[in-house]
Amino acid sequence: MIREKPKRFFKQLVAGKNYLLRRFSFTKADRILKRSDFLRLSKTGKSIHNRYFMISYCPGCYDSNRLGVTVSKRVGNAVTRNRIKRYVREHFRLNKHDLAGNWDINVIARRDAADIDSKETNKWLHNLYRRIETP
Repeated sequence: MIREKPKRFFKQLVAGKNYLLRRFSFTKADRILKRSDFLRLSKTGKSIHNRYFMISYCPGCYDSNRLGVTVSKRVGNAVTRNRIKRYVREHFRLNKHDLAGNWDINVIARRDAADIDSKETNKWLHNLYRRIETP
């Protein structure tokens, strides 16, 4: 005879799942949306770069890390620009909890970023994110 698990087991399981979903979510509060925030980052923030991306960052005034993504028309057509933005947002969503502190980060894609896939994007962004933590 198979014994059924009590209902509170399922409530705990669902509560744990919700925690994981919140931890890896990318809400509107995690985004930099205002022009004034982008200007503040470009004026007062520090910059690091590699062949594919440039990141400007500064300590944030909110309780969590925030991301802004800038991809100009020089990088490619709309499909290419949207693909790059999707890769950058996905990498941030999965790795934002690894960043120490509360940062406002603007990722600016360079022309060469149009030619790389998601694995390469993750590798190069991970490299830059590590440099943010260690000034």
